Amino acid sequence: MTWAPWASSYKEEPPVAVTQRGIQSSIESTNLADLLERILDKGIVIAGDIKIRLVEVELLTLQIHLVICSVDKAKELGMDWWVANPAFSPQPQTQDLAASLARIDERLDRLESSMAMAGA
Repeated sequence: MTWAPWASSYKEEPPVAVTQRGIQSSIESTNLADLLERILDKGIVIAGDIKIRLVEVELLTLQIHLVICSVDKAKELGMDWWVANPAFSPQPQTQDLAASLARIDERLDRLESSMAMAGA
């Protein structure tokens, strides 16, 4: 026979209040990792406006929009600005860099030759 504070024998069920308290405490005990996972999965938007006025003249307005979500959720929402950004590209942009350096060398050669002709 198992002893329980709410039961006089092992065949009785616990009262509803005891069962609800157990469920409620398990729902309330969400840890930080679970909360972060939910936020990244669903996404969260924080928006706000800051306005600075002096004698009914608006001097400054800041509009702040912050989106916190996972990369997958951002792509799903159409926010994939990092795909076209060369700073986030996995391959170095060596061709563009080589072409730019060639143009700079060409321009430097022209400037040096024009300076040599002007000094002669």
